[in-house]
Amino acid sequence: MTALRTLAACGAAVLGAVAAPGMSASAAAGPQQCVQPQPGGPMRVTADCVDPLYAHPVIDGEKDLTAPVPHHQVSGHFESTNVEFNLYLPAADRWDGRFFQLVYPLQDENADPQSIAFGADSGAYTVQTTGTEGYRADAAAAKFSRTVAARYYRSSRRIHGYIYGGSGGSYMTIGAMENTTGVWDGAVPFIPGVPTSIPNNFFVRAFARLVLRDKAPQIADAVRPGGSGNPYAGLTSTQKAVLREVTRMGIPLRAWENYSYVLGLDDPQGLLGFAGTVRAMDPTYADDFWSEPGYLGTERSPLGDLIRAARIDQTATITRVERDAHNVPTKLTLDRAPADPNKLGFDYTAYRADGTAIGALTGSLDPATKTFTIGTGNSSETLNAVDTNGRLRIDNRWNLALLTYHRHQIPARPGFTAWDQFRDATGKPAYPQRAIEVGPVISGEVSGGGTHTGRITGKVIEVANLLDTDAFPWDADWYAQQVKQALGSRYDDEFRVWYNDNADHIGAHETNLLDYTGILQQALRDVSAWAEKGVPPPRSTRYSIAEGQVGVPATAARRRGVQPVVTLTADGRSRVDVPAGKPVTFTATIETPRGAGKIVATGWDFTGGGTFTPARFGPPRSSVRVRQTYTYTKPGTYFPALRATAQREGDTGTPFAGIPNLGRVRVVVH
Repeated sequence: MTALRTLAACGAAVLGAVAAPGMSASAAAGPQQCVQPQPGGPMRVTADCVDPLYAHPVIDGEKDLTAPVPHHQVSGHFESTNVEFNLYLPAADRWDGRFFQLVYPLQDENADPQSIAFGADSGAYTVQTTGTEGYRADAAAAKFSRTVAARYYRSSRRIHGYIYGGSGGSYMTIGAMENTTGVWDGAVPFIPGVPTSIPNNFFVRAFARLVLRDKAPQIADAVRPGGSGNPYAGLTSTQKAVLREVTRMGIPLRAWENYSYVLGLDDPQGLLGFAGTVRAMDPTYADDFWSEPGYLGTERSPLGDLIRAARIDQTATITRVERDAHNVPTKLTLDRAPADPNKLGFDYTAYRADGTAIGALTGSLDPATKTFTIGTGNSSETLNAVDTNGRLRIDNRWNLALLTYHRHQIPARPGFTAWDQFRDATGKPAYPQRAIEVGPVISGEVSGGGTHTGRITGKVIEVANLLDTDAFPWDADWYAQQVKQALGSRYDDEFRVWYNDNADHIGAHETNLLDYTGILQQALRDVSAWAEKGVPPPRSTRYSIAEGQVGVPATAARRRGVQPVVTLTADGRSRVDVPAGKPVTFTATIETPRGAGKIVATGWDFTGGGTFTPARFGPPRSSVRVRQTYTYTKPGTYFPALRATAQREGDTGTPFAGIPNLGRVRVVVH
């Protein structure tokens, strides 16, 4: 207990002055407070200043654990906040003077076992806090962790720190590296968003769902290995125009192979989870959409006709009300219910029998049984007023209007070329523009007031995935350009962008996608070597951007970055048609970019089911050529794959920093 009190006092001395009994807070000497240069802007956090929100860390407990590796865990919180933190310190002989810190707005303070073990294997202790918006709580935890580590390791050495985060965490990571100094030495923002990503990326995909849902299987077949390569074949002119529009916005064409995810077919909110935010910030949008010129709700065109045909606005009579033991309504039976083939979702408004409006209701409708199940968050006044013979209005006017909200959100900030398709010949917007840009407001909140200035204060390796439909691949390039403008000639000394193929936003949930954890682990190791020892990491991936699509060269030497490149053929082609029982010969060339390591593992999946069988190829090396024969006995269409994994040191036994890639082909068996 004495150790805990000593440590807490030590932490308070670092993060803020603590008034002694009988002494006013103003009389207590201490470091200067962190400053906020502009009202509503980001807080400038330095190594020495005190953030008034997180000035008082409290140690709640510490213990020695053996799993996933032996380490000492220190748990605590910041006084008068709901932010908790955990520090995971490996044994002294495994610590090399650094820490890694994952950030994400929805995480809790408990690091996953893999992160703890990877940190220890990399000479780092692990820091994790309760998720918040912005970087201030994480900065306070990072600074306090140095106090804890110095005491635990009995060391006065300089402690280096590295922050990393993906998706919403990328906003926090970028905000941290632009608005702090001396807190972290480097960062790895991954699957990064930009100030326009939310809500536009999701609404764009919902727009594609409405128009292209029935054509999604044939689009998917066209972009799969051995497909026609022409996703526009067989589409109507309206469907072609919409596919072209959403492709230029940034939805990767190859991602359509997993069209269920692209279109949000399994998303209960239908990709419109930010609808409430837009409605609060731009409350007249739906009215304008359905009544003013320049919006699809009034446009006389085949696409406008399609939008209007999808509109549903129906009032049903409540024939029965089911209630719980407390007489609170739980389910309504209706005399009619609209079908919703496009799964756009509805708004629900309750009325009394005399037509007087009661208020909005949340819940879900089952059109088949004509029942409405009341959801959560409804006011007691509204629920108490719902009764038999009342009315329930069911409409989708807002949800339809939001599908093309991106057309009316052309960014004022330059560089967002995806929106050029909505400008006329003079460069002016072709559609009415809303008075507020929603995306930058949301971005600023998540990043802690940061504005993606590009003015980073440490080494940064940005990692993006080429099949990401949540954070479009071009987002990484957009931010790279901000850094280049801010740093000028220092850009290559401070920043890298690595593109990762055959991976999307959320990881390996489909047989054609990879777990990209390994590239993040290598990026953390590389950014720490860069900051601490001046060892430059492998060069940025070479890529091009055309019409919203990011393309990379076909060979490892030209592509660069760190991911190996796998070129696979079946009988020398990307597609082969064979009779059952005839052997198929698969040939693959695997290469790593210069400085990216050696191939340490390969595995074959001849049926495309996602199960890979390891295959030997000899000692680890930077270039491998393999050949394998397989005989299919059952007719069908298969997408066999070869997975190859590179590792920087050529270590075949380590579970960390393995970077995979796939080669895939199509085999049609008759």
